[in-house]
Amino acid sequence: MRTGVLICVLSLGAATMSSAQTAASGSAGKTGGSTSAVTAESRPTSSDGWLPEPHILSAGVDFASQWLGGDDTVPRDGLYPDFDIVTGAGWISAGPGYRRHVWNGHALVDASAAMSWRAYKEAKARFELPALAHDHLTVGAQARWQDYTQVNYFGRGPDALHEQRSEYRLQDTDVLGYGIVRPHAGLSVSGRFGWLKQPTLSSPTGPFDRDYPNALVQFAGEPGVADPTSYLHGDVAVTADSRNYPGHPTRGGFYRAAAGFYSDRNLDRYSFRRYEAEGLQMLPVATEKWLVALHGWGVFSDTAAGNDVPFYLLPSLGGDRTLRGYDNFRFHDRNLLLASVESRWALFRQVDAALFAEAGNVAARAGDLNFDKTSYGAGVRVHTRTATIGRLDVGHSQEGWQVYVALNDPLRLTRRTERNTVVPIVP
Repeated sequence: MRTGVLICVLSLGAATMSSAQTAASGSAGKTGGSTSAVTAESRPTSSDGWLPEPHILSAGVDFASQWLGGDDTVPRDGLYPDFDIVTGAGWISAGPGYRRHVWNGHALVDASAAMSWRAYKEAKARFELPALAHDHLTVGAQARWQDYTQVNYFGRGPDALHEQRSEYRLQDTDVLGYGIVRPHAGLSVSGRFGWLKQPTLSSPTGPFDRDYPNALVQFAGEPGVADPTSYLHGDVAVTADSRNYPGHPTRGGFYRAAAGFYSDRNLDRYSFRRYEAEGLQMLPVATEKWLVALHGWGVFSDTAAGNDVPFYLLPSLGGDRTLRGYDNFRFHDRNLLLASVESRWALFRQVDAALFAEAGNVAARAGDLNFDKTSYGAGVRVHTRTATIGRLDVGHSQEGWQVYVALNDPLRLTRRTERNTVVPIVP
């Protein structure tokens, strides 16, 4: 979603790396020494593509990866750019971040802030002990503040009309603690418990406002519009993750089951429980040159008599990761079901072409879920060995065409992390 950032970094990187390698080659010719340290042999890569990769492309990707991130499971100390704001924030967002391992590497302190061109703002800080009990236990705490100025809302249910599109502004603060137990490699049991301060709901605002109606007026009768509330929330999840690189998976699978609760602390009207199941499997057709990814996701809500799920905490479908032929946050309801397949071909060593098809829906009752909402499309992924650093997806549905640009992989599945945002639930 940050097209300008990616294009500028890739272009600058290609020129810089090309100049550096030319200088290094000249120096080696004079001294009889080795060539530049950045070579095709020394650079960590995925498998070769179907076509030879142009040198300028390799140089640009190498340089861009230094700025746009790599394998997020091994964070580097020091300053870093934070481009990670929620779906719908706009095409450009950025801000500073700083992380530092302390106590001889036994603890991690991380703080960052970012702002998008639609004036979405986010700031978060966390303290983590990542490798307790011989790397079998992680515990941490995080505080997160966010201000999302133009969040889409079309109404509740699968039949919500596109013409009903509206927006609202959401501001909230969430403080939580989390723990992850890893009994075996690839298997984890995680939990978190937190306090979500009563969100502030107001009229959409900010630059590049698309002038859609105010959701708080258009859907004034929706649960939670007139009376947002504070929550105690918590969840537990069991995850089996055998993907080789979560930021750019080419092998393995991801399977997760989770159960959580949201306890209304002010009104006793919006308490509910949420259950999730998700699976992803990478299937190699021709080594890593041709891959097929199968993905499924279900979310189910349960409430006691007299309670409901507020509109800003409903599961949603549509956007740059789910039903890419629809707008962001296109469909909302208590329950959600999604299935997708994506086929990838390694055009070059660090550029993949993709075709995808998706189907799913939302419903008030789990028994009414179906796959009536469909979309299909094509895309391009630019990546290092461990992470996708840029992608373009063009999707089509019965509502027309959508174009999405992002700096991460659609199969990264941010729901795997205990530090992700709890409101709104991001598809």
